[in-house]
Amino acid sequence: MVVLDNVLALLGPLVIGFLVGVLAKRVLSLAAVLIALFIALAALGYLSPDQVTAFLKQLGYATNEALAYATRIKNAIPYSSITFLIGLALGLWKG
Repeated sequence: MVVLDNVLALLGPLVIGFLVGVLAKRVLSLAAVLIALFIALAALGYLSPDQVTAFLKQLGYATNEALAYATRIKNAIPYSSITFLIGLALGLWKG
């Protein structure tokens, strides 16, 4: 039973790290696509600079809320664990 507890203690942070890595990779790729979309829409004349500015302000407000939420839950993530960091690297690489 002690061996199973040790395996679960190592696998938990690994799985959490993998999921956080996959989430981070998807969020960053989505952000890159949105930036490219807005650049294309502005270059083609479908969006005015005022519309882009208004959207970026809204995005800034949403980012502040997301950072506040992430600050609250950061204590639940075992980011100092080596298995978490391995899982994070795998999630960013393969996710």
